[in-house]
Amino acid sequence: MWKKIYTLGLVLMLVFVSQNCKQKTAIKGVGLDVTFSEETLTDNLVTDMTFLWTTDSEFEGMRRDYNVFVHFWHGDNLLFQADYFPEIPTSKWEPEKEYKFAQRIYIPVFIDEFDPDFKGEETLNLSIGFYSPYDKTGESEQMILNRKLKVTPPPLDAPQVIYMDGWYGLEMNRDYHFKNWRWTAKQAKCIIDNPHRDALLIIRGEVNKRAVEDQKVIFIINDTILDEFIPEQAVFEKTYTVNKEKLGEDDDFYLTIATDKTFIPSELFPESTDERELGVKISFIYFR
Repeated sequence: MWKKIYTLGLVLMLVFVSQNCKQKTAIKGVGLDVTFSEETLTDNLVTDMTFLWTTDSEFEGMRRDYNVFVHFWHGDNLLFQADYFPEIPTSKWEPEKEYKFAQRIYIPVFIDEFDPDFKGEETLNLSIGFYSPYDKTGESEQMILNRKLKVTPPPLDAPQVIYMDGWYGLEMNRDYHFKNWRWTAKQAKCIIDNPHRDALLIIRGEVNKRAVEDQKVIFIINDTILDEFIPEQAVFEKTYTVNKEKLGEDDDFYLTIATDKTFIPSELFPESTDERELGVKISFIYFR
């Protein structure tokens, strides 16, 4: 299962190009090991990324609380990032200690298998280090790890998600927290390949609490309700392990995202000219 964390040695052997476990750093006495929950990295993949920070006897401490930048580069293109603030602030780190952090990441679709120059895999450059969010000059950046990752296309049996009735067109904004998304109408339907096995479903979305109070979101597989809830915050992410019995016997199944309330932006906000009837903003449907 994807949740299984493989040892560093196995990960290095199978997915890392670099043979070095640790990078020399400008901050004396700090080391970092990184592992992924998936044995092989592909694009269009959700995986858990674990950071094991270590300090040795030469560590002299850090005077400020740094954020951690986690950047994945494809050539000169910053494909995605997964920055975070350590749960124990770096100013409180001590010598000869371990500090562990894990987060879920999504490697987006970026491989072009039809490119004549494609050789079966692509390379991402992973760079990790410290920076101060208050420093606009970039001088506070301290590179800790720089490593190359091999990434392959998803396996041939990876289910495809096809957007059908009830979806509006794809929208994009690099400065927005979602980057891209689709709005639903009152309900929107997808058809998904049935893998005939238990599978992981992740749905990330957002409701507009300025427009609609206590809006209910409903997920339906075929004709059975999987979940219904009123998001506590505008942005939500839901994860389900869907057993194969729920998917049925056909070669595909239907996923419906519905809501009990919709709104028309132009009727609520004077600055809007959007006359669509909107339900839920969905940025991400992952099924594998």
